Amino acid sequence: MSKLNLAAMSYDRDAVLNALQRTGAVEIKLHSQIENTVVKDADCESLSAYFSAVESALERLCAGVGAYEKENKIKSDLLKDGFDVSYTQFISASGQRAENDKLVSEINVIFDEGKELALKLANVIRQTAAAEIYKNITQPLGCEDTAHVGFKVGTLPQTADFSAFGNELFGIEKLSEGNGQCAVFAAYHLSVAQEAENALSEAGFTPCPFGRDVTGEQLYQKLLSERQMLTEEIDENSKRMYALRENIRGLKIYCDYLAFELEKAKLAEKMRATQTTFLLEAYVPDEAKERVAQAVDGAVGAVYYEFSKPSDDEVPPTLLKNNKVVKNFEAVTNMYSPVGYREFDPNTVMAFFYAVFLGFIMGDIGYGLLMTVLGGFVYFRIKRDTGMKRLAGVFAVGGIFAVIWGLLFNSIFGITMTFMPTVMPDAKDDMWLLMGIKIPAVLIISLLIGIVQLCAGYVCRAVQCWRRKQIWDGILDGMVWAVFTLGVGLALIGLTEGLSVTLAYAGGITAGVMLVIAMLTAGRKEKLLGKFTKGFGAAYGVINFASDVLSYARLYGLMLSGAVIAQIVSQYSVDFFFSGNALLIILGVVLMLVGHAFNLAIGLLGAYIHDARLQYVEFYGRFFEGEGELFAPLGAKHKYIYLNN
Repeated sequence: MSKLNLAAMSYDRDAVLNALQRTGAVEIKLHSQIENTVVKDADCESLSAYFSAVESALERLCAGVGAYEKENKIKSDLLKDGFDVSYTQFISASGQRAENDKLVSEINVIFDEGKELALKLANVIRQTAAAEIYKNITQPLGCEDTAHVGFKVGTLPQTADFSAFGNELFGIEKLSEGNGQCAVFAAYHLSVAQEAENALSEAGFTPCPFGRDVTGEQLYQKLLSERQMLTEEIDENSKRMYALRENIRGLKIYCDYLAFELEKAKLAEKMRATQTTFLLEAYVPDEAKERVAQAVDGAVGAVYYEFSKPSDDEVPPTLLKNNKVVKNFEAVTNMYSPVGYREFDPNTVMAFFYAVFLGFIMGDIGYGLLMTVLGGFVYFRIKRDTGMKRLAGVFAVGGIFAVIWGLLFNSIFGITMTFMPTVMPDAKDDMWLLMGIKIPAVLIISLLIGIVQLCAGYVCRAVQCWRRKQIWDGILDGMVWAVFTLGVGLALIGLTEGLSVTLAYAGGITAGVMLVIAMLTAGRKEKLLGKFTKGFGAAYGVINFASDVLSYARLYGLMLSGAVIAQIVSQYSVDFFFSGNALLIILGVVLMLVGHAFNLAIGLLGAYIHDARLQYVEFYGRFFEGEGELFAPLGAKHKYIYLNN
């Protein structure tokens, strides 16, 4: 990574930043303070508000078009993001503000009208539901009280005791009924008005909310007409919004352009300026320096720039360079922490172990082929470098190792093939004696695999120290512990019954000697008391080392659970196939497909998580520092489009 220092006239600032953005290889950094220069304020708030308003209109347009297409079963790719846009088309969006503002205004008007119509329709629907009980009444829904008699129209539950309302001063009549309610007409002498109203209230009486002069039939028909009219107006409103569908892509381009303009405005906080010039500092990949220089030279006339190496106290962003296979596994590391700029990139080593562990957990030829075929299909189907594409690549590579482990375990969808040799022991039944104790053989193999990765972790630590010219640190803090780990592995193999006891002695002696060396040298940079405590800490660290080795038992647990489920599903499915019963045969097919699909999905989920955990804690715990920041070129992030620079 190189550092770019640039100075140009203030009126050329926009042209320079556009040129740098087009290269896709420049990340602006915070400029160091220089005498007689200041940081100029930028009007980010108004631009941010304007951008939010345009994007809100875009979301409203997309929601309206999406709802219309769903309702009318229309299929189109209008709403898809990630479409190709040329750089010329992207930059030309700057001159389209007037037409886009007009479009935004039209979208908002249609949206507001639609929202108002929807509220009216909801109100009419509520009124229609309330008026339904009165729809068969051909008389007005009430009358004025006289000097001596009061009248009420409303509803009562059908379960109400209507016999309680009959006397010479208080009467009630059913007008219609339905949906558990009765429309009633009540009349009472005003001398018993309070008693009548209390009785009606206790019975659950609800007064009619509509006017007295209209009949129930007229009211209901009027509400139905209003509902129909509002529905038609809403449909027309939706059509008006859908008619703007061809503007979606243009508005998306404009939104991403505004996001770029906002990004440029915020860069004012990182740059320095005089009355007539501006200064910027940026990071540029070494291989892109010529491209950046050509872009700047072609953008403006009066500009000064130079490239230099970052100083030791600077921390440039990280730009990883790996092959296409390892690149898929970078996301696993980045979820934990990006690699530091001056740190050893562990992705190649991690990718190998991650794929091996993923394959071991699945451990089946059938599952491995599905992972490779489906993962490869998704990987090559997605043209852009997305997270989904990389995840598919991880599963595809893991599937290759799953096939290899499946061949060793002789397992195809949990079925053992008699014509194939079985190299590995049975995960469920085969036991090995370890110091006289029966332990599942595959569990011991899982621990040995873990020891190999821990050894690789210490070697990575040594390499990292040697890259920094710390030769003795690499030997004593890296290689000594790597040899110690190797000795532990040899001892574990030797202590397994039926294998060479000589390995146990050789491994034990090697591990012991390395531990003594580690204890004696752990405090080499400390004073007297520190030497003792550091040495004791190195010896105590063996407990943590043992805990880390045991963590790899999860490989066995996940592998065993998947293998057992696969065996059960295949066993029952095969039994159904040869039952001679048509229904059982169909059930066997369904069980085979659904059962293995479920087992594969659950297995991949568990494998992905626990495999990552082993990398983060056990492997990276040996050497990884992280805390890097990934290289983020100016204007490289786009929400809606794919910019072809």
